Amino acid sequence: MRPTALSTSALFEDHRSRLGWRWLEGRSAERCFTDAAVKHARSGADLAGYLNFLHPQRVQIIGAPEAAWLRGANAAEGAQRIASIGHLPPPAVVLCEALQAPPALLALCAQHGIPLLATEQSAAFVADVLRAYLSRYFADRCSVHGVLMEIMGLGVLIRGESGLGKSELGLELLMTRGAALIADDVVDLLRVDPLTIEGRCPELLQNMLEVRGVGLLDVRTIFGETTVTRRKRLALIVHLARRRAGMEVERLPASGEHMEDVLGVPIARVDIEVSVGRNLAVLVEAAVRNHILQLRGIDTYQSFIARQREAMDEASRLNTLM
Repeated sequence: MRPTALSTSALFEDHRSRLGWRWLEGRSAERCFTDAAVKHARSGADLAGYLNFLHPQRVQIIGAPEAAWLRGANAAEGAQRIASIGHLPPPAVVLCEALQAPPALLALCAQHGIPLLATEQSAAFVADVLRAYLSRYFADRCSVHGVLMEIMGLGVLIRGESGLGKSELGLELLMTRGAALIADDVVDLLRVDPLTIEGRCPELLQNMLEVRGVGLLDVRTIFGETTVTRRKRLALIVHLARRRAGMEVERLPASGEHMEDVLGVPIARVDIEVSVGRNLAVLVEAAVRNHILQLRGIDTYQSFIARQREAMDEASRLNTLM
């Protein structure tokens, strides 16, 4: 479930330094994005945009063209257009590019308790920053059990039942294979756009890795800055499974990867059997390398099938000639 509320004051504080904006009017009122607006938005990015009365429940961004439109052809038309903002009402109005706020707009925001923010940044920059922020804040999300690593630049989620050694595997990957830890035990997954799942670590567990018999390790302090990453796009799921009686493991699957639905986005998945003597770190890295090849359009299995078919056709041709 994604969050359903965000106050304007929280939005303001989170971007005070980056946007350098000031709160001109409407500070006494606490406005929020409404539940209805969040529910009907395709993504959080829809909750911020240029002045557009077709989408009232979003942050209204005013640049030079919007300011010119608000002024209108004459004073009466301008006053009417500014007054119409009070019927929306937006969670906030952002005046960009160091524009001077019209007195009528200041009075309207004070009367209706509409937060009016001002910044010297361009309207395009403000729109990009707010859309990216709101897209992540209101993203569909879930938490899963596992270890999320960055391996060869890809976000890889290692899953499996408790006691299989997922954390130990993560430790070996970062110590010997150049991987970086993102999250251990609890992994937060967010759909930041229709085709992207982003994995991150809960703030409480950042940089922490629990290894049975050793305890809680602060990976960043022990191994250095390069062994941790804040967030990463999820590219591959590695599912570890212990061999049980009656369990069938496909030795040479038609495709080395299956697809798993994660918050409505298909993510590649590889199943690896856990048994004595298997080097899981090497197997996981091999699976990641193979996935990278597939992303480049190279399918080893299909190449082998084509090679085998050519060999059979050649053998059949030789038998015919004999």
